[in-house]
Amino acid sequence: MGIFISVQITIECVAVAVLFACAFSATYVRILGILQSFGYSGAKLFGWAGKKNNALVLRETLLFMLCALSYAVIALCFSFAGRWAAVAALAAYALFFILYAAADKKKAVRSPAVFTPRLKRLYVVLFFITAVVAYLCVTLLNFADCLCGNTVFEILRYLPLSAFPLLSLPLAALANLAAKLYETPHNNSLIRRARAKLAQRGEGLTVVGITGSYGKTSVKHILAALLSKKYRVLSTPRSHNTPLGLALTLNNNNLGDYDVLIAEMGARHVGDIAELCKICPPDYALITGVCPQHLESFGTVENIISAKGEILAAAKNCAFISPACFEDFARFPCQKEAAACASDVECTQNGTDFTLTLGGERRRVHTKLLGEHSAGNIALAARLAFELGLSLDDIAAAVGELGFVEHRLQLIESGGIYILDDGYNSNVRGAEEALKVLRMFGGKKTVVTPGLVELGVLEESENYRLGKELVGLDRVILVGDTLITPVKEGYLKNGGNPALLQTAPSLPAAEELLKGLLQSGDCVLFLNDLPDIY
Repeated sequence: MGIFISVQITIECVAVAVLFACAFSATYVRILGILQSFGYSGAKLFGWAGKKNNALVLRETLLFMLCALSYAVIALCFSFAGRWAAVAALAAYALFFILYAAADKKKAVRSPAVFTPRLKRLYVVLFFITAVVAYLCVTLLNFADCLCGNTVFEILRYLPLSAFPLLSLPLAALANLAAKLYETPHNNSLIRRARAKLAQRGEGLTVVGITGSYGKTSVKHILAALLSKKYRVLSTPRSHNTPLGLALTLNNNNLGDYDVLIAEMGARHVGDIAELCKICPPDYALITGVCPQHLESFGTVENIISAKGEILAAAKNCAFISPACFEDFARFPCQKEAAACASDVECTQNGTDFTLTLGGERRRVHTKLLGEHSAGNIALAARLAFELGLSLDDIAAAVGELGFVEHRLQLIESGGIYILDDGYNSNVRGAEEALKVLRMFGGKKTVVTPGLVELGVLEESENYRLGKELVGLDRVILVGDTLITPVKEGYLKNGGNPALLQTAPSLPAAEELLKGLLQSGDCVLFLNDLPDIY
């Protein structure tokens, strides 16, 4: 009889652990998306979670309390069922876990979890670890119940499982660490293969490396459009600027089909650009600009300059640098030139006109891209295109055909309302330019923003300054609850009208606030609009 009871309890422990892990795993999607956006860095995940008033941490604490309370109520209501009351009350966990996951799914995020093969593998590992931990907990609780012999404990023995939401981050970090036992050597093999493939390309492929604190993706798209007038061009997709992103671009394409490879190179630490240059040594380099972006990980602006300057040491030929930061790189031994070939810039809501000077010739050109910084980005790309053999006429024609880069001061007109989608901009310089463009438009002007991120010790002061720059607009909507306090202070303490300032917990909520307020001719700027990890 004792053996039968022991087997029965073991089966119960296994069943409860597996079913609990299945339900609880539904709540992991958002955390895994955040971990993915941090490049699968557990340290960055915990650093983010430690920020004051972190919304996800607060929500998981609320989930824990709701689960504990509802479990206790249901278990006590079913106390007549004896030890099975504890099992019946598990329905409370399933209900709240599913509701939590459904609410997460409705929440708009800029970088939702992309279920790549790596993320799928991580999800499986995380499920397995959750099931094992749940089994150990359930077994210990049943063992304690056998020793205790207390009726109340027997009914409420699975109450401690309600604390699992508080373990989400540690469990995700543990699973990530375990998964790296496979992922790290796997990724290293992909990088080695990409490096070898590029080394064997012969002399037919010109490699261009682009780096900078801002504008990398925009310049990459512009350069690709210009060079496509004469060459077959391959560029890294979207904002894929990490070693693995670069390796996948090389491995997934036949390099013999292209004449030029444009590699966007991102960095968060000194040495990151050097690592990318080892994979993909550039023939030419472009540096778009320097600002305190990613100061949180770099520590100092000098470290940012040192990191970006690593591309100069690797460039085989010439480097072209934005005039705004040319002096910052004067000490680096490399053939370099300030791409100062745009002048007489005129900006309107219909685009940008400027004079482009290359090889002693001048052309007045027009682009529908907005803002003075767009002329600088085009000039940087045009200078390299001219170096690679394109004529000024070809370049001028291509400039006139340039389209907006998605989510980077992209102008969208809907029902007579102008929308400036600058959702992927979160740096100081870009914010300044976006606000200048917003002020060019007629009608009422609205900005929707959660503030600026990854600025380290400057995060509070720069967000205060951003708030100051918002004074004079017709409407300001601050999104989220982590960074908006200094923005609000900067706005109100510098003459901002409290009646024109509103806050919203999420982008959908901000959109609801806008409904019925916008009229034909009005313009709304979404600046770093979806704060999915802030």
